[in-house]
Amino acid sequence: MCGIFGVFIKDSIITEGELASLAKHAQERGSDSSGLMLYRNGAYETVTGDIPISKLLAKTDGDNCCFVAGHSRLATNGTGDNQPLMKENTLTIHNGIICNTDQLWKDRESSRELAIDTEIIPVLIKEEKAKGKILKQIEKSLFTACEGVISAAVLDPKIGELLLFSNNGSLYTAIKNDGLYFASESWPLKQVGCENIEQLHGSLKWSLPSSGKPIKQTTIESRERSNLLPQFNFLSEEEKLLNYDRPDLKRCSCCVLPETMPYIRFDSDDVCNYCHNYKTRNQPKPFEMLEELVAPYRRKGSPDCIVPFSGGRDSSYGLHLIVKELGMNPITYTYDWGMVTDLGRRNISRMCSALGVENIIIAADIELKRKNIRKNLSAWLKKPHLGMMALLTAGDKHFFRHVETVKAQTGISLNLWGVNPLEVTHFKTGFLGMPPSFEQKRVYTNGLIGQFNYHRRRFWQMLANPSYLNASLFDTLSGEYWRSIHKKSDYFHIFDFWEWDEKRTDEVLASYNWEFANDTPTSWRIGDATAAFYNYVYYTVAGFTEHDTFRSNQIREGALTRDQALELIAVENQPRYESIKWYLDAVGLDFKEVIECINRIPKLYN
Repeated sequence: MCGIFGVFIKDSIITEGELASLAKHAQERGSDSSGLMLYRNGAYETVTGDIPISKLLAKTDGDNCCFVAGHSRLATNGTGDNQPLMKENTLTIHNGIICNTDQLWKDRESSRELAIDTEIIPVLIKEEKAKGKILKQIEKSLFTACEGVISAAVLDPKIGELLLFSNNGSLYTAIKNDGLYFASESWPLKQVGCENIEQLHGSLKWSLPSSGKPIKQTTIESRERSNLLPQFNFLSEEEKLLNYDRPDLKRCSCCVLPETMPYIRFDSDDVCNYCHNYKTRNQPKPFEMLEELVAPYRRKGSPDCIVPFSGGRDSSYGLHLIVKELGMNPITYTYDWGMVTDLGRRNISRMCSALGVENIIIAADIELKRKNIRKNLSAWLKKPHLGMMALLTAGDKHFFRHVETVKAQTGISLNLWGVNPLEVTHFKTGFLGMPPSFEQKRVYTNGLIGQFNYHRRRFWQMLANPSYLNASLFDTLSGEYWRSIHKKSDYFHIFDFWEWDEKRTDEVLASYNWEFANDTPTSWRIGDATAAFYNYVYYTVAGFTEHDTFRSNQIREGALTRDQALELIAVENQPRYESIKWYLDAVGLDFKEVIECINRIPKLYN
């Protein structure tokens, strides 16, 4: 989950402007740390630092270089292990996540020294070379052994050999005059005037200058690392703080919504108004309509649609349908705002590698996003109000903004979303004083009037609790604009044309070795670090979560019986200690203080 790039110009010098442009685009994919490998004066050298690559480049003397390759990192595992990675007398930079690294290291002659998954790549290549394998055989062995995305450049300085690999197409090569170029995406290569840009699905070899000189390795003075990837440490005294009281609430006799659901009313048969006003959602239009709809967008042999991809259950299943059933050639796009879990990232890697689909990542300033969450959660804890809980997820709404960025850079207009039609909750805005809109057709409320009413109610809460009026406010409002007001074009929902079936979905994902969470049996919301926390708050105060609303929608659709739904929510509503712990560690708040504060909030039931 990084950006990589490289330039080799045999008889000339690489310009600073080109490097700066390539580095800028690589940095959009992650800026947690960075690294460079260079050739000049007859020797190779590396420069690394826990700083964005634009700053690293500015601090690096790049004069007289005929070869430069860079790595801009979105930290996944091995936070302290910067690239280029020196192993087996080679230098490696890698975009992707190898999900079966621990298994691959078993019974190998070479010893593991780092936590980072990239370290296994040069080891596997060395083993295959020792067997006398040619490049295509090495490629096949590497891609077969590794589960997950591999887009990598592996340099052997002694023989002057650079091997490029990609098993999902997240690597492009190009030429410009006498220069050879590569980058994680095609757009940066176009920006520096490259020609003959080709997507790499497989492997390629470049011949570079050879050098037997020692590799000079330099580390630029680094910033203090934040806790980007908190390690889970189980503490029984913390887990015991999490309550699960199972209150005896009156529930609808048809669905499972309780009496604490905002604006709920029961008739004489104890059937709720949500059931009476429900309109069937999981009733897809004919598949032929979708085929007709996408026909003008198809491009034979080229990417033809963008699939916004969180790595969650529904976007993963949607991607499978788009590739395997619809026969499209998508590019996936992921917006990482700091609350995508490593589990979610691993599932992105699994799906994209298995389907051979390019993944474009746009990473926010994760430290800043988490600071914004901390400010808003700290404000909320001062005066808890269930209607303001949604503010904690405001930072992810720029997902909608950057779809437009990807459309502009790729020249692809069609975007197909895998949003589950049964996710409508009503209660999140209901607790803010907004009655349910039973005519709403989408999961998200669109339009100026709806947004005005929503933010008017938020504004009054902010006046009552001025701690909300902090530096995160612009990010929140701009995200809401892109989600709910900005006019969307060539924008369609895949589940408008496919019936969503939970059992079938989980079966299909299992065929990809899709990873489930350790702390819950459900496959829903497990790639989102915020869900376990806000659901704990809703359950503790109101006695229900979004699982209750989701299962109720399934009952109304005829997919579940009420008894089945009650059994499921009894398990799904249990506190997810591991996920809640990770969330609070990531935003920098004390677990005990936060949970004790939540537990003291007056309940909405007796």
